[in-house]
Amino acid sequence: MTIVYGILGLGFLVFFHELGHFLAARLFGVKVEAFSIGMGPVLLHRGYKGTDYRISLIPLGGYCAMKGENDWRTALEENKSVIEGEKDSFYGIHPLKRLLIAFAGPFFNFVFVFIAFFVIALIGYKYYDAGTTVKMADEVYENISSPAHEAGMRSGDTIIALDGNKVEYYAEIFEYIALNADKDIAITFLRDGNTMELTVHSVLDKDTGAGKIGIAPTEFNKERKYGPYPFFAAAGQGVYKTFNELYVTVKSIGVLFSGVKITKVVAGPVRMTTMIGGAVKAGFKEGLGFGVVSTLEFLALISISLFITNLLPIPILDGGLILFAFIECVFRRKMHPKVLYYIQFIGIAFIALLLVIAIASDFRYFIGKEGKL
Repeated sequence: MTIVYGILGLGFLVFFHELGHFLAARLFGVKVEAFSIGMGPVLLHRGYKGTDYRISLIPLGGYCAMKGENDWRTALEENKSVIEGEKDSFYGIHPLKRLLIAFAGPFFNFVFVFIAFFVIALIGYKYYDAGTTVKMADEVYENISSPAHEAGMRSGDTIIALDGNKVEYYAEIFEYIALNADKDIAITFLRDGNTMELTVHSVLDKDTGAGKIGIAPTEFNKERKYGPYPFFAAAGQGVYKTFNELYVTVKSIGVLFSGVKITKVVAGPVRMTTMIGGAVKAGFKEGLGFGVVSTLEFLALISISLFITNLLPIPILDGGLILFAFIECVFRRKMHPKVLYYIQFIGIAFIALLLVIAIASDFRYFIGKEGKL
């Protein structure tokens, strides 16, 4: 069932993405020839106002087929210098409208993140965290170094601030250090009632991309509550959490260019599906409310990643379409089909390379997991 839950969760995010394209296309007068829930062979379909609405066999998202999406190929085959399109086709409208249609898909992923965090804030939940009293990891685990211990910290020290930012729970310490790999971090802590401060240089864990200083939490015995919030306060939490998640994700993507092991850090479609399914299954074991919260949190994390990834200026992604449309807006001339073809070819090669890396990452992950059982 884990895989089934994962497929349904990931499929919903892709469907929501395509819904954004669909609504924007209809708004700007582009004919949507087909809109499908699911992929592959069509099980049921019905035409309505020029659009063939479908339910397809494979529950992996869906698609929005717009009129004239492949007009650039026709122009290339007919050796035309510009891409021609009818007024109700994708390449027949103003490039600004085309830009907005391309942006609508990722934007809907961003909107979903807000909706998810808004609902979570309305529901609220309880969880357990550790305090800020820490122990040195090299005293607990074998073959582990501890930059914090080497710098002068001891087990039993209570951290009260990182780079001047106050902390009350271990989760705050973990997140701050994880996002600040290979940096000097000023740590303020209490020892025997005295306030002390020293600087620890965090190391980059090349297997995870996170920063570490070699500390471990004490027992997770501090109960924390999040929400429930009233409507407008929950909306405020939704906005705050959404932009915070955006910041964390962008910073995490930057880690990929700092020497980490890509095949370990990058998750492919199989592992992503398994992770979503695992989060859903584990959450609902704890109860309906916690299941909804854990599911929405994980889907929000994936959705913000889809938002950022699809905006990358890579051909065949929405970001590539946005870039092409922006260029046409600025220079007020359509791109030559051959230029678009060669750029698309490079984009396909790049995406294929990423897919190979992701699948290799999944393969190594599950082989390694099998070996540990």
